[in-house]
Amino acid sequence: MIRLRRMALAVVLLAPGVAAQAQLPDVVRIGILNDMNGPFADQSGKGSMVAAQMAAEEFAAQGGGFKVQILAADHLNKPDVGAQIAREWVDRNDVAAIADVANSGVALALNQLMADKHRTLLATNVGTSDLSGKYCQPTTVQWPMDTYALGSTIARAMAPRGGDSWYFISFDYALGVALEHDTQATLKILGATVAGSVRHPLGTTDFSSYLVQAQSSGAKVVALGDTGTDLVNAVKQAAKFRLTSKQTLVGLFTQITDVDSIGLQAAQGLTVTEAFYWDLNDATRAFARRFAQRYDNRQPTANQAGVYSQVLAYLNAVKAANTIEGETVVAQMRKQPIQDALFGTVTVRQDGRAVHDMYTFRVKAPGESTSRWDVYQVIARVPGSEAFRPLDQGGCRLVTR
Repeated sequence: MIRLRRMALAVVLLAPGVAAQAQLPDVVRIGILNDMNGPFADQSGKGSMVAAQMAAEEFAAQGGGFKVQILAADHLNKPDVGAQIAREWVDRNDVAAIADVANSGVALALNQLMADKHRTLLATNVGTSDLSGKYCQPTTVQWPMDTYALGSTIARAMAPRGGDSWYFISFDYALGVALEHDTQATLKILGATVAGSVRHPLGTTDFSSYLVQAQSSGAKVVALGDTGTDLVNAVKQAAKFRLTSKQTLVGLFTQITDVDSIGLQAAQGLTVTEAFYWDLNDATRAFARRFAQRYDNRQPTANQAGVYSQVLAYLNAVKAANTIEGETVVAQMRKQPIQDALFGTVTVRQDGRAVHDMYTFRVKAPGESTSRWDVYQVIARVPGSEAFRPLDQGGCRLVTR
């Protein structure tokens, strides 16, 4: 833990000439807690801290009202490590909120801890839909995606395009099970069928047997319920098997950094769902340019864009509520829709779920791309009201009838 604390980074940003408001600490501290060096480092990692810094600077430029300090640390994808860092941050550094997380197990550990301490958890990149379901807390906001939204969005996008039969190749642990279950829930509503499924261990390198089963199933859509290195390996091997010549390959949890790792030659035609893409409109392109200037000419992932948007929304809510008490700040975020530059209109519901439009993309062929990060073509936009789980179906105790 001493080593982790030494790794923590801090940046202080202050709107010039503006004093801290009453009922607020001298400095509002936000901790960016994620995987800095492991399998999710490209999706979140140090780029999320850059995004949080940009949000704090934007808040200051808009008038601010108090100092903002951004801390960052690596939870090593271990819930106990994440909980220990969070506890020390709150108890010793008076941290007001923790953002990003990028790991469902760590997020669930922090969810109760932050609620007990009346501080805010900004679960920016957490897949489990239980966070706004049976484990919901009045101090947690989940943004920008979850397994239900990922599955629902791609199912609704594929249905009118002939995607009425599916086969799943998924992680054999909680994330894969959730992706598969939540996608199948929407497929059932749409009248599509599931031809079969198979589970693989985390860290699988040989997908040949799974791909053969998917090909022989006759399903029109083969869905990959995994992410990171496993997804990259599966897509590369699917290209060698020429699976996409007769079937549509979809990635249920894919980000632009995964496509970059795969390469367009192998990834072309892959269908994916994301909440954000840097080339959607003028606002997303402007943010991406600023981000790339500060982060090795890389375009922001949906995770990193989510950190920017949620941290900025949080700071505005703290200013309006004049407190860092988690319950009050989250209630302030729910008061009215947030007009966000990157995600459009965002509504924070009673269960803490931030609702906004979702997108399905087709990965471009090499000849269609003009640059390294020019990889997606939009094929569908699904309204948030359809993409995310209905408010009354998650089992959140905070939802009033």
